Amino acid sequence: MAGAKGIAQSVAEKTETEKDTVILVPDPHYREDQFYAGISYVLVQAKPAGYSQYSVPVNLNFGILRDVPLNKRRNYAIALGVGYSYTNLKHSVVTQQTEGANYYSIISQAAFDKNKLVLHYLDFPLELRWRTSNDTDHRFWRVYTGFKVSYLFYNKSEYKPDGDTKIKINNDPNMNRIMTGMYVSAGYNTWNFYAYYGFNTIYKGMPIPENNDKLKLRPVSFGLMFYIL
Repeated sequence: MAGAKGIAQSVAEKTETEKDTVILVPDPHYREDQFYAGISYVLVQAKPAGYSQYSVPVNLNFGILRDVPLNKRRNYAIALGVGYSYTNLKHSVVTQQTEGANYYSIISQAAFDKNKLVLHYLDFPLELRWRTSNDTDHRFWRVYTGFKVSYLFYNKSEYKPDGDTKIKINNDPNMNRIMTGMYVSAGYNTWNFYAYYGFNTIYKGMPIPENNDKLKLRPVSFGLMFYIL
């Protein structure tokens, strides 16, 4: 009876172990990194004389990508997607309006309480991807480089010379609606370095009368990118 009890107990333990064991089934059609989200610090090039940034100029972006592997191992791929990005620039360019026309000036940070430019874009990224992934292990090295076309669908400048006065201007027509640029994302597992360089400028080269310069501002961003299956 003791032997039978021991055998029954061994069978029960084996059955319980089998229930708790997760068997990874290879998937020859797996895809990687279908969703993304990133945060980066924005610097600008093509600055007019006297231009300065303050506080933390930030870019947030997220979206979805369709991963299309190019080889049997599936470590090379292209990806086409759509996403949204938000940029908040805190800087010294003040936008004001006279008789329906916008004009621009650069003032000292000490001369205002708050001054910012908020940009909302619809993004269309196209990536070339290399990675060391396989169909059962999702911790891997990656290098993704891409080209992005962005459409500016809403913008707002907000100028507060003091605590009581606020000047808002929405959808400035003197900004480029279509932005293009290149980017790279590289890293291991969760942590990926991200860098973006804009090819064209935020503004259309608008004149700044007081210093005989033009307002352009080309965005350059550095930060982190996170991917989700």
